[in-house]
This record gives sequence, structure tokens and C-alpha cells, in this order.
Amino acid sequence: MSSMATEFDPGLFVSTLGQHGHNGRLGIRYLEHGADSCTLVLPYDSGLAGDPETGILASGPIVTLMDMATSISIWVRSGMVRPQATLDLRVDYLRPATPGKAVVGRGECYRITRNVAFVRGQAHDGDPDHPIAHAAGTYMFL
Repeated sequence: MSSMATEFDPGLFVSTLGQHGHNGRLGIRYLEHGADSCTLVLPYDSGLAGDPETGILASGPIVTLMDMATSISIWVRSGMVRPQATLDLRVDYLRPATPGKAVVGRGECYRITRNVAFVRGQAHDGDPDHPIAHAAGTYMFL
């Protein structure tokens, strides 16, 4: 772990830099983090529904949430922000998100090599034992 390990603050990162562009438009917020994980929240927004009649969120915002949560988990584990690119991020949907409920996304970095980080994660809308989706991916350091 680098000497900057205690200097990276995911909450500060999400509330400042993470509020620009796509993530800012979606309103993604920081919830908590652990030694190798980061948990974020995507507030419900009917404008993000894939079908306005049902109010069920489209898949894109959930993928974005999981990409951000897993990316930040890498920086939490390594203790610093490093430029990286998403090589592969697979999101398997288990059920639709409940209309009107925020989606919680937790990303975990479970291995870092010299050039690649390996992540996994889960999204739910209130009950981690009843997930919306599972994620698995790899990121390459630039």
C-alpha cells in the first residue's frame, strides 16, 4: 500500500469530483467504504425509468453506479487515485429495481496486480439479501 493510503477520501472524492458529468447528472452519492470496498447510492429519479409506465429504472444508471463503486474500491484498496480504464464490467441482472426506491451499489476490489485490478459488486434497493444485480470486472492501470 502506498504512503498515501490514508490520504484518499472516497466521500470527499464523490462529493466533489464525482458530481460532474454523468455521475453528477445521476445524483450518485457516497454512503460508506471499507478497506477494499466502496458503497454508493443512486437516488430514485423517474426520469431514469426505462419504461415510464412502470417506473422501473433503466439498466444504464445501475451500470454507471456499479462502475463508479468498483472503480473507487480500487482506489480505496490502493490508497490513491490511479488512472485506469474499465476492461470488462459484467452486470448480471437478477430482478428489476423497485420503482421509487434508491439503489445501493457496493463495489469490492479483491485483487490488484501490477497492471490489472479485479472487482466484484452487488446492487440492491434496501435488502442486500435480495439483490438487483451482481457485477464482476477488471480494470487496467494506464
